[in-house]
Amino acid sequence: MDYDEEQLPKEQSSQEGSVENLPSSQEGSVENLPSSQEGSVENLPSSSEGMTVLADIIGANVRRLRKKKDLSLESLAKLSHVSRAMLSQIELGRSTPTIAVLWKIACALEVPISAFLSDDRYEGVCLLPASDAKLLFSKNGKFCSRALFPFDKPRKVEFYELRLKGHSVETAEPHPPGTTENLVVSSGTAEILVGQQSYRLSAGDAILFEADVAHGYRNPGGTEVVIYLVMTYAQTIG
Repeated sequence: MDYDEEQLPKEQSSQEGSVENLPSSQEGSVENLPSSQEGSVENLPSSSEGMTVLADIIGANVRRLRKKKDLSLESLAKLSHVSRAMLSQIELGRSTPTIAVLWKIACALEVPISAFLSDDRYEGVCLLPASDAKLLFSKNGKFCSRALFPFDKPRKVEFYELRLKGHSVETAEPHPPGTTENLVVSSGTAEILVGQQSYRLSAGDAILFEADVAHGYRNPGGTEVVIYLVMTYAQTIG
């Protein structure tokens, strides 16, 4: 029997977090991990209040989109390969999932990751203070994605700031057909992985590629790389 977890007594969140950041060796897919290793970033250094707000926003949106699809927690768990317990913690705002876990849930619900971050409405001008930024991290904190756009309007284009610490890699599954990524390296040196090819970019270099294939971002150096990404979808989302 599947029921909403709000009816259950609250319990202390365990280390049920931390999905891998999908290194190039493809080590550790969530299907092969026990549910106790699935996905939060609660132990990463950040503003406690900010992370709580983000967890609440993500949780509410995951629940809303799940119910929109008429899916139970159990059904979504089977589709996403994220445990029912982890999904419950996310929906209740008790755990902030990593990018890898959000990606699995997004694929199961057939929505972009940004659909989980929608919060405020705006008219005319929308100011996005850095202090209020919604940051998503990989498990070990070496990869960080910051959305530079509001989520509550229909759109075909999304804008992100990506930060990748030294000697690390972040890989991504193929996006829907017709999706493109346009990146420019702001500082440092990055290797952009597209399919079986690798392209080395220095500060100021840009690249545009079709992102409906496996792709990723690698930092071969010892200092943090900052990349700005414009993602364009074939169809309007949101």
